[in-house]
Amino acid sequence: MKNLLVALLVLVLLMSCKNEPENQREPIVMSYPETATVDTVNTYFGTEVKDPYRWLEDDRSAETEDWVKRQNAVTQDYLANIPYRDELKDRLSKLWNYEKIGAPFKEGDYTYYYKNDGLQNQYVIYRYKSGDDPSTAEVFLDPNTFKEDGTISLGGASFSKNGKLLAYAISEGGSDWRKILVMDTETRELVEDTLVDVKFSGMSWYKNEGFYYSSYDKPKGSELSAKTDQHKVYYHKLGTKQSNDELIYGGTPEQKHRYIYGGVTEDNRYLIITPRVSTSGNKLLIKDLTKPNSDFVTILDHTDSDSNIIENVGSKLYIMTNLGAPNQKVVTVDASNPQPENWVDFIPETENVLSPSTGGSYFFATYMVDAVSKVLQYDYDGKLVREVKLPGVGSAGGFGAEDDDKELYYSFTNYVTPGSIYKYNIAEGTSELFRKPDIDFNPDNYESTQVFYTSKDGTKVPMIITHKKGIELNGKNPTILYGYGGFNISLTPGFSITNAVWMEQGGIYAVANLRGGGEYGKAWHDAGTQMKKQNVFDDFIAAAEYLISENYTSSDYLAIRGGSNGGLLVGATMTQRPDLMKVALPAVGVLDMLRYHTFTAGAGWAYDYGTAEDSKEMFNYLKGYSPVHNVKKGVEYPATLVTTGDHDDRVVPAHSFKFAAELQSKQAGGNPTLIRIETDAGHGAGTPVSKTIEQFADIYGFTLYNMGFDVLPSKTNEKVKD
Repeated sequence: MKNLLVALLVLVLLMSCKNEPENQREPIVMSYPETATVDTVNTYFGTEVKDPYRWLEDDRSAETEDWVKRQNAVTQDYLANIPYRDELKDRLSKLWNYEKIGAPFKEGDYTYYYKNDGLQNQYVIYRYKSGDDPSTAEVFLDPNTFKEDGTISLGGASFSKNGKLLAYAISEGGSDWRKILVMDTETRELVEDTLVDVKFSGMSWYKNEGFYYSSYDKPKGSELSAKTDQHKVYYHKLGTKQSNDELIYGGTPEQKHRYIYGGVTEDNRYLIITPRVSTSGNKLLIKDLTKPNSDFVTILDHTDSDSNIIENVGSKLYIMTNLGAPNQKVVTVDASNPQPENWVDFIPETENVLSPSTGGSYFFATYMVDAVSKVLQYDYDGKLVREVKLPGVGSAGGFGAEDDDKELYYSFTNYVTPGSIYKYNIAEGTSELFRKPDIDFNPDNYESTQVFYTSKDGTKVPMIITHKKGIELNGKNPTILYGYGGFNISLTPGFSITNAVWMEQGGIYAVANLRGGGEYGKAWHDAGTQMKKQNVFDDFIAAAEYLISENYTSSDYLAIRGGSNGGLLVGATMTQRPDLMKVALPAVGVLDMLRYHTFTAGAGWAYDYGTAEDSKEMFNYLKGYSPVHNVKKGVEYPATLVTTGDHDDRVVPAHSFKFAAELQSKQAGGNPTLIRIETDAGHGAGTPVSKTIEQFADIYGFTLYNMGFDVLPSKTNEKVKD
């Protein structure tokens, strides 16, 4: 009996440690680096707005460089106190270390695919002779050889029509600025001078003679932060110097567009140009390349829709558009008279958002039904052939192939299912598993549930909540709520190694499909833009309140996370409702809403945000939620880890610098406010695996530590079971 009582007492004590971890230690006393202030004042419609940290916008100054070093030193000192930081890094590395292979694709005489052996910083391109045994595959292009630390990455690749040449772009240090190299695919030797100063560009080949690409003039001042808003399309003919490249479109005041893309149809007949003023809406022009010196024909002369030509059969064009169809549709029209009054519906609009593709002389209409994929197959006469039977409920993608292909490959994933590749017989409509990753993670131990909660104005918003099966809804589960809510971008279910490690610790991962995204089409997007942007924050706040009210978690165990526009979401939410969460994790965020449009291509985001110069009403609205301008002295903000990269030239790091400085100067209470600035890293794409692992070990360590865990939750659970 005595031993039983002792055992029960030990169990009670251990459970107490689990349930009230925040009471087990004293908080770390923070001493932040001193951040100088300046007397800069901006005036908007007669209102003066102080900008005391304006000097941090100069990414080339010695003072900013010194500030970054001092901030990183304080952050690393703090993170070094987290006792399980290395455990998290080791687990992330172990789980990450499995072979990842992409879907194969044919170019010329070869079949290619992307592969990562496990912990390689960048994916490698392999190939084998089409028809040969895939085991004969060899390395074709290894970006890991570009630079030892993996900070030069592959930023895009495009094969010539016959597959004998490859144009590929590289990114240095995570920057959006690219260089383009051209390789002979047989000899694997470079055959052209390197093209430089290329940004926001594809590479679209015309026959095998050259390719179209896009770029800006190199800006005056810092290439990482100076404004760039005059995009142009060029044609590079092989064997000539870049200085002789032909300007195809853009570059004159009356044709000022921030994003212009050029693409050639598969049959080399047409050049398609899609000029954009902002990230939403484009004009549409077409040029017949079979007719020398032909002029562009304008299909759409306004930017009221997102429209693009996705296929042609001779002069018959297939256009995907949301013009008069917020959920997208496909129309047909003859290139001789291609204006909207002549369009004929091919795949009509439905209640679900459409994303079409082509393969094997069929159309594949992928629909988003409450953020989950549904795929229908149509023939070229618009007749429904079948619904593609998918492996489960989740996200399917990649339904593309050449017209004469008999099979295609598509991917399938969800929050608990690692991405797998399936081979699809186009004529028979049957799928078979092609590749499944061998990963140390058992999906059967986890579950995802979709719920619909009510936002502030009564709107129903979907959210998918994922966690270990059998968790106790006691309000004490460490939870990350993730969101984006902007730019018509949809958050669909997908497996993530980092999320898997979080859930292994007993963590809950919740993703809210907020207004501003594209989950329910253009109307859903527009409901979260400009003077309606507060809807996005209200949706996110309501998601947090739902998780708390349903006892998934509580404010002491809730973290909010988002990147880029999602970083704005976190910044606005934590300044409006600092009581709601324990930890805030804004990544590469748009945080100064009065000046975002003055950096790089930021002016192109005005469709979603509006600008402080638009009107007094718009200025007041932006200032009312701009995170940098809404940090108040004496408020206890949640523990905050701001993350950014010093080479981020999409959302310049000055946003994060200024926000961190404001928080550090005004934070009340003991919650830390830190900024982690990755060097030789940009907005996220191309980040080496090694840096990603280190970053998430720090993010998860910071999060759990500030929720009060002195040991990893999984270890706490093991002790309780023992």
